[in-house]
Amino acid sequence: MATVVTPDPAVWDSFVETRGGSLLQTARWGQLKAQFGWQDHLIAVQQGDEMIGGALVLTRRLPLGQFAYVPRGPVVDWDQPQHVHAVLAALDGIGTAFVKIEPDATDSEAIRDLLAEHGWRESEQTVQPPRTVLIDVDDAPDAIMARMNQSTRRKIRLSDRRDVAIRRGDSADVAVFSQLAEITGERNDFGVHSEAYHQMAFDLFAPDHAVLLMASYEGQDLAGLMAFQWGDRAYYLYGASSSKERNRMPTYGLQWAAMEWAREKGCTVYDMWGIPDADEEILEAEFQERRDGLWGVYGFKRGFGGRVVRSVGAWDKVYNPAVYAAYRLVLRAREAL
Repeated sequence: MATVVTPDPAVWDSFVETRGGSLLQTARWGQLKAQFGWQDHLIAVQQGDEMIGGALVLTRRLPLGQFAYVPRGPVVDWDQPQHVHAVLAALDGIGTAFVKIEPDATDSEAIRDLLAEHGWRESEQTVQPPRTVLIDVDDAPDAIMARMNQSTRRKIRLSDRRDVAIRRGDSADVAVFSQLAEITGERNDFGVHSEAYHQMAFDLFAPDHAVLLMASYEGQDLAGLMAFQWGDRAYYLYGASSSKERNRMPTYGLQWAAMEWAREKGCTVYDMWGIPDADEEILEAEFQERRDGLWGVYGFKRGFGGRVVRSVGAWDKVYNPAVYAAYRLVLRAREAL
């Protein structure tokens, strides 16, 4: 008989780590999001004394009701249908107008069928990018470098030869990083998090589970990168660069430094976090011409020698159709702007 409990945050984070769950399912991630408009809730499902799964659930109020979001979760063994059934049933009891989940599971017909069987519908509206590039970093540095394309290897070495200094930043460097992020957002026409958000993320996860890397030339900061680690995976979540001295390739040196940090942390995989959601043949055929959305970063990320993978994407379960319809109308209106 499965029971639903509220786990201790430290116990939950340990469970997420041992089960290979995502950083975005940790209690710490919930604490971060709780400072910026969300409410965080931990749900765990137990059979006897064994925890078999659960979720970090984020809730937010809409004009007509409340909805719930499970980032890169729930955490469960997707090869155990009975466990999946129990965890999905626990999400039914949240009491919101609808729930959106984005399982951290490789796209497969088996998982799709399982979700559909339990009343979930696939959603075009994703919060996290479902497709990414994963780089294996459990080899020797020379082997990792050998899998990169020639241009990327050359730019990493150029960064070093052209006197780019890379340091591991501290809390005082977050403000500079955020200023660089604003420049990046303006240059590439996308939104970036606030300095307060970056600071909270750094304070919650560094130094054990995050690093801020800064690249400079002659004392001037040119670029920065914030990477995170949970379990055997490292995540490149936030990057920033100025428009100066770009010929020194500071962003390439930063990525190599982040992979070295990931290896130090015992990671086997470095997640580049987000590319266009298109088949690899389309990605390769179109990335040189397109710059909309995530297309602008695919050309950069592809050069580091990783493999393209896709999660099962976003799935919604609707309990109040009127609220859900209003939510979809708002999204379509924003997309039209």
